[in-house]
Amino acid sequence: MRSVFYSLLSLATIATTFAAPASTSKDEDDFEDKVPDTIFNGQTVPPMIELGTDVKGKTKTGHWLVEFYSPLCSHCMRFKPTWQTLYEFYYTTKPLITKQDTDDDTLNSFTRYYDFKFAKVNCLAYKDACEEYNIHAYPSIVQIEDGKEIKRTQGEQTLEDLSNWVEEMLETIRPGLRVKGGVKLPKVGANAVETTPDTKDKAEEKKASAAKQSPSTSPAVKSTPTKASKPTPPKATSTANPSGLSQVLTPDTFQDMVTNTLEPWFIKFYAPWCHHCQAMGPNWAQMAREMKGKLNVGEVNCDAEKKLCKEAGVKGYPTLLFFRGGERIEYNGMRGLGDLIDYAKNAVAISSGVADVDVAEFKKLEEDNEVIFVYFYDHATTTEDFQALERLTLSLVGKARLVKTNDPAMFERFKISTWPRLVVSRDTKSTHYTPIAPKDMRDVKKVLTWMKSVWLPIVPELKTENARDIMNGKLVVLAILNRDRKEDFVNGKRELKNAALEWIDKEEKMFQLERQELRDAKQLRIEEAEDKNDQRALRAAKQIRIDMNEVERRQVGFAWVDGVFWERWIRTTFGVDVKEGEKVVINDEDNHRYWDTTASGEPIRPSRASILETIAKVTKNPSTISPKYTHGAFKSFLLSTQNFLTGHPFIALGMVIGVVVAASMATKRRRRGGFFQVGEKDGLLGGNGGGKND
Repeated sequence: MRSVFYSLLSLATIATTFAAPASTSKDEDDFEDKVPDTIFNGQTVPPMIELGTDVKGKTKTGHWLVEFYSPLCSHCMRFKPTWQTLYEFYYTTKPLITKQDTDDDTLNSFTRYYDFKFAKVNCLAYKDACEEYNIHAYPSIVQIEDGKEIKRTQGEQTLEDLSNWVEEMLETIRPGLRVKGGVKLPKVGANAVETTPDTKDKAEEKKASAAKQSPSTSPAVKSTPTKASKPTPPKATSTANPSGLSQVLTPDTFQDMVTNTLEPWFIKFYAPWCHHCQAMGPNWAQMAREMKGKLNVGEVNCDAEKKLCKEAGVKGYPTLLFFRGGERIEYNGMRGLGDLIDYAKNAVAISSGVADVDVAEFKKLEEDNEVIFVYFYDHATTTEDFQALERLTLSLVGKARLVKTNDPAMFERFKISTWPRLVVSRDTKSTHYTPIAPKDMRDVKKVLTWMKSVWLPIVPELKTENARDIMNGKLVVLAILNRDRKEDFVNGKRELKNAALEWIDKEEKMFQLERQELRDAKQLRIEEAEDKNDQRALRAAKQIRIDMNEVERRQVGFAWVDGVFWERWIRTTFGVDVKEGEKVVINDEDNHRYWDTTASGEPIRPSRASILETIAKVTKNPSTISPKYTHGAFKSFLLSTQNFLTGHPFIALGMVIGVVVAASMATKRRRRGGFFQVGEKDGLLGGNGGGKND
């Protein structure tokens, strides 16, 4: 099916090429049309330069800002008016103030004065040119100086962000000439800068001059083609959340604006009578203002739109969901303004696509992110691989960063020799995703399961939003710390992290040892079958698949909690008062039990030696240290019995057999004593049944 699609795509491209001369008169808003001149501030603007096969040759001199796009990309279509407005605005800018007309050939033109050009490359028509620049996401904007790539960005950008980028370049080219604080920008799709007095005057002069030359004809009608005089509907959709408000959504608008598009949305489902919703209202509105031009924000009144909320799976209020097309993920974090803004910014970063980084950019990311997933690829990595990678992004919102790279320096740092590979860097310590077969790398569910097991920092802070991820399914070494005692707080975190790193190293060595033992066992079977010339056994031995996921290992996690903020929960659950000093508990949430003492009966302190010594004894089966339980005496007895039987399966089996035998014997005895039997020597009451005895 894929080959048929690409064949049709190629035929469509060829057909477009041959049909180009015949379609130049058409006036449709399409990337493939020959774009006529436009008018901006009363000045004629030629079509933007379109680069083809020889991109590097055309850009080997001067300063260039090049857009790589695809006509089939919806993001590119929305971004098109922004990119065109940026080009028209700067093309018509006069570096030196003068009343004389300027064109592209004069020294006072923007193009010649700064030796700066805007251009674009159609990646559907010139695929090789885009592959030469490793373009894997659209649109991609690349800064090129004298043939060398300086910087790039991916995804839709705002006009303001692009202008700031251009201003930085211009200041580097001719220092001290640019306006401090930036320039006055037009609205996307506009044909003049209405807010700049001098620019507006120049535009009026241009129009007046044109009117004198042709008084009987409107210059706008005569010189401006139909395409330039169209209304600008893309203006409303070129930027997310243009009003900075939380938009009220109904079933119709929800489907048109959220479900049927790939636009990211952060949506609140609420009820007007809900006190939690009312309390969160001001923070939600402020977050929407902060996300103006960056992220769409909406809200649904579940009292008025019950069916829509039911279809969204809303079970409580407020429910906060992040949508992108048909996919969604729930936000379970705190509802403070800072928490909402942090999540929204993270969502924007991830929704713009998987960023391509080099080693320098990665080092900067490490300064602000504790957990970063890195996808390593080379020239042989396929489109299918990248599509599988993009499907992972939504699940990582608010959890971790995901980037990709083909930088040889990154390969060397993480010791990558096969591609594609996936690695997580946590606090500068890396862990590799062990499956390397192509089908395993494209198995999104399997990859995501691994990501969930490692997307927490090595020593995270226990909070409401991550409590389940930290506590469930593992033993957790939980340090109870007090921020007010700064020195003890810093020392406690350092000791806990050192203990965690040492434990992880130990576990990795055990993992490698267990895998080697399994490989040795497989090889032994192969050699034995070869010695016996047993072809059946040889085939069976070679088919043995070593899957380390099937090896049962007791997972151990590490975390710390603010003992002052969570004082009540800590005291009622573990009986610990942080005022008495920093302590450590080892919690087993699944079995409702914990350990708070070492083998000698002393409290576990935030010390590497104390922690590691206790973990070693707790993880034994059975544990050599008696646990405590987080429930009452009766339930604790039941849980203790359950854990004992689980840890001693043979004793449990013997007890079950004993109970069955005892029950069987009791049943037989009851039957013999409760019924009259004819064959008995004595009667029912003894003697001979009450009869005469001769």
